[in-house]
Amino acid sequence: MFPVSRWQDTLVNGQKGDKVSNFRDIHMLQLEPLVVKALEEDWGYGDWTTDICVANNRQVRAQIIAKERLVVACLEIIKAVFQRVDGNLRVDLLVNNGDRIDNGTVIAELTGNARSILKGERVALNFLARLCGIATLTAAFVREIATSKAQLLDTRKTTPGLRILEKTATAIGGARNHRLGLCDGVIIKENHIGVAGGIKRAVALLLESLPPTLKVEVEVENLDQVHEVIDAGADLIMLDNFSCAETRQAVQLVQGKLLVEASGNITLDNVGQFAATGVDFISSGAIIHAANWSDLSLRILIDD
Repeated sequence: MFPVSRWQDTLVNGQKGDKVSNFRDIHMLQLEPLVVKALEEDWGYGDWTTDICVANNRQVRAQIIAKERLVVACLEIIKAVFQRVDGNLRVDLLVNNGDRIDNGTVIAELTGNARSILKGERVALNFLARLCGIATLTAAFVREIATSKAQLLDTRKTTPGLRILEKTATAIGGARNHRLGLCDGVIIKENHIGVAGGIKRAVALLLESLPPTLKVEVEVENLDQVHEVIDAGADLIMLDNFSCAETRQAVQLVQGKLLVEASGNITLDNVGQFAATGVDFISSGAIIHAANWSDLSLRILIDD
């Protein structure tokens, strides 16, 4: 099933703990072009080392191992890579997406042609390390706001071409997906406001033409604009780079008339403070762009 953004469900429900579908399951149709491009990039016109050093018929077992504590994400990518390299490889996944695992845990076991395993190793580990790192950092953010009503959202600050994977990783880590792209959500930003001629006019133009199922969110930069958004008839308000004190004031001004999202300069150190202001959502690009890669390795098991 090709996933679609659940951004609007998030806006409609707005309650922490709601079971709303996110990007948790990725279809091979979506993975295939990413995997092919990555393998082409890594292989170039051949693998001198493997093709010369390793016999063509050598059969082995190998393990992918975590070398630190992490949250597992997007295991589908392992099968997608190795089975694209060699459809005869056996790939056994030994953990599940969302599992929190310790250093030394075996994530997957591979059985088959040694050349095939070696040629897929780096691409598979690159993808998996990146995505587990995102899920691990996201889970840390979620823990910081667990006692509040606020829900963590991701953003469109993703690696070009990898958005579907990175947003899947944030969902596995416990965040909820914001809009996937420009076509499945409406956010009036600073430049829209300037070009359209103000908040009230921008909102009015959208409400005249949008499908009635779409919600309208407006990004604001100061408390004066908060009043404008309330009067304009928008559904949500995004507080861009507000301090915690200003965010608390904005929540008081809104008085529940709109859903409130805090955004901009949200870090692991301050996300709990923003959650305590009473906002409904906190969006953070950092859960993707500031995530470290998880430390993983692939080891071929040599039988004596």
